[in-house]
Amino acid sequence: MAWHGKTVHIGCAFSIVELLAVLHRNHLRFNDNQPDAQGRDYLVLSKGHGVMAQYACMLERGWLNAKHVTEYFADGSDLKGLSDSRIPGLEVTSGSLGHGFSVGVGMAMGAKLNGTDQKVYALVGDGEINEGPIWEGALFAAHHQLNNLMLIVDENGFQAMGTTDEVLALGSIADKLNAFGFETMSIDGHDEKAIDDAVTTLWASRLTKPKAIVAKTVKGKGVSFMEHNNMWHYTRLNEETYAQACAEVMKGQA
Repeated sequence: MAWHGKTVHIGCAFSIVELLAVLHRNHLRFNDNQPDAQGRDYLVLSKGHGVMAQYACMLERGWLNAKHVTEYFADGSDLKGLSDSRIPGLEVTSGSLGHGFSVGVGMAMGAKLNGTDQKVYALVGDGEINEGPIWEGALFAAHHQLNNLMLIVDENGFQAMGTTDEVLALGSIADKLNAFGFETMSIDGHDEKAIDDAVTTLWASRLTKPKAIVAKTVKGKGVSFMEHNNMWHYTRLNEETYAQACAEVMKGQA
């Protein structure tokens, strides 16, 4: 997608792809595998610029096809570089960071009021949580005991213009979420078993608190020259880097 679309944010997608893959494979419920099924679980991609990872999962589910991928970001394409709620499978339009999580909180509250068993997953970036609406939403979620809500933080240590420590130091995200009334676990965000175990454990809890997973990740994970290199927030692939990245990803899957 990044190659065909000649676009950016590939490093941002690589840091969350295992998180999304585990959710789609093992946890998200869609009747008849329909992305707009009534009573479905909600996945809110508040980190909207990581949408290529979500598109990859949607391709695996059969919601998208190869034509969608090869025409990503082209003139007239439905698939844009940020999450767009007009695409079935994307619950929110996000990219103005800090707001998607609050939408997810509202969805969780709505499910509670309607008496459904729907679960809401909201995936945010660590740079994103220096925005005030995140913490307003967290207070609201804890106050209303939204234990059907799971916040997942992609803690890769970077945001667009630098490291999170340089831009606005976050300290211990897990400690902050615990203080805000969440039941929180910290994991390796690229270990699929650890992800699956954390999601399962938190949903099995009898506590009425909202849930949170702080996933330690690597921006650009899986491609050596992208890992921990914030240039790949906005850098585009050329023929050489595309070929090298593909070779490394395929070698990693062998």
